[in-house]
Amino acid sequence: MNAADFLDGVRQAQQTELSRLGSSKSLYADTEGEMEDDAVLAAVADTFHHAAATFEDWADEADGPAADRLSAAADLAGEQYGTVAGELGDHEAGPPSPLAESMQALDTTPERVAGVLGWALVVENKISQAVGFFVGQAAPQTASTFRDVRDTVESLVDDAADTLVDVCDTDADKDLAHEAAVDTIQAAYDDYFDTLEELGVNPKPVC
Repeated sequence: MNAADFLDGVRQAQQTELSRLGSSKSLYADTEGEMEDDAVLAAVADTFHHAAATFEDWADEADGPAADRLSAAADLAGEQYGTVAGELGDHEAGPPSPLAESMQALDTTPERVAGVLGWALVVENKISQAVGFFVGQAAPQTASTFRDVRDTVESLVDDAADTLVDVCDTDADKDLAHEAAVDTIQAAYDDYFDTLEELGVNPKPVC
């Protein structure tokens, strides 16, 4: 199994979904139309909070390279939660999103490492919109903070792909991992689509 080829396959399979999750409409959906500083910060903080808890649970149940990667992912998500929540001063996490719930259903080690990869692909796209939002709000320091957060999440994409090489021993493992990564992205996209429709916004770009 080749890590770069696996990653390219996931990106190609979900190209449209990832593109839309990296649009301004995605941020609008995450805040349920409340495009204010605190709403954006809270939405991003929730994403990291629930991911950290899930990754930590997975790390406790894993061993070998997967345990190391999942533990590192939990630490990363926890640190970034602290960074983003620190911008709020006081944050109480909301309920898990459909993305978080989808990840909690992953069972095998290849699926869980692939879930980290899928989550990171989603979040790096969403964080890019948060950077742009705070640039537009004339808040350069907060925008810079989110650039650093995005860079950290981007590093997790390659790390997770590399770990999959170690944990996917068979073609069946690889297929499970691909399906898990795709399903994780799809869960985020379905939530984006459904939320925008509920808000009366066309989820698809108008050409």
